[in-house]
Amino acid sequence: MNSKQTKRSSFKDFIGLYLRGMAMGAADLVPGVSGGTIALITGIYDELLSSISAIHPRMVLQAFRGEWKTIWNTVNGNFLVVLALGIGTSILGLSNLLHHLLEEHRTLLYCFFFGLVSASIPFVGRQVKTRNVRAAFAFAFGAMIAFGISSLPISQAEPSTFYLFGAGAVAACAMILPGISGSFILLLLGAYAAVIGAVKSLDLFRIAIIVSGVISGLLLFSKLLKWTLQRHYNTLLALLTGFLLGSLRAIWPWKEKVELLYTHSDGRETWSEALDWPGNLATENMGIALLCAIAGASLVALMNRFSQPIQNE
Repeated sequence: MNSKQTKRSSFKDFIGLYLRGMAMGAADLVPGVSGGTIALITGIYDELLSSISAIHPRMVLQAFRGEWKTIWNTVNGNFLVVLALGIGTSILGLSNLLHHLLEEHRTLLYCFFFGLVSASIPFVGRQVKTRNVRAAFAFAFGAMIAFGISSLPISQAEPSTFYLFGAGAVAACAMILPGISGSFILLLLGAYAAVIGAVKSLDLFRIAIIVSGVISGLLLFSKLLKWTLQRHYNTLLALLTGFLLGSLRAIWPWKEKVELLYTHSDGRETWSEALDWPGNLATENMGIALLCAIAGASLVALMNRFSQPIQNE
């Protein structure tokens, strides 16, 4: 990874960045899948961290002095705006579709993402240049943490406005960690349905509260993560690879409903679930499930094919 800003000069470059943003937004909508994973396997993870962590309170004074160009260059404004537009497009345009797929074709959707995340592990793991005891420990620890988080019971609380702000901040930290899903954190905190509902109904007040929490979490956590990446690059990459492996539990496609936890005001139900095996599926369904997993893995290979860094400044 290179912490320098990437030079983009053509329309094609920015279209590619926009599509990466759309992929990140779509991933963040699905519990168990991380937008940080998409950023990592498409080669923009370090640039994303550097750009977000460059935002500083002193920029308020610079803005009063009219130093807009300095601010824009410091935060890599072109990168952040185009990426944010892609993420926003997915969240606004795909929330209904993904909600439908989660309701009607959940197993096949999770097969796709299981293939995607599984195929991401070797692509991320090969960036760990030094294979030593520390890297092995970090990998195992990351896998255990992600597996443990995905095993936690889901909160049954109906979130308040302040709770949504806090949930957004915590989820934002997960969004930029490959292998730990921001949506899954929202689900654990009992805020996922409220967030999706606010987006679907365009509840601007709730959306503003959630976005404020997300921005606060990103600004605080990105600086710590960038500092760690600069000083402990190899260990952090091993940890992130472990996160990916451990997150496979959260997106295992076959789960059995165990206990009804909560019935929402619109009739939707939240259940606790246990891992299951696909033994009861018809043969043709297994074939489609396998094709979905292969499609997810193929997408990773395709994204890696076109994620070679453009010339750095």
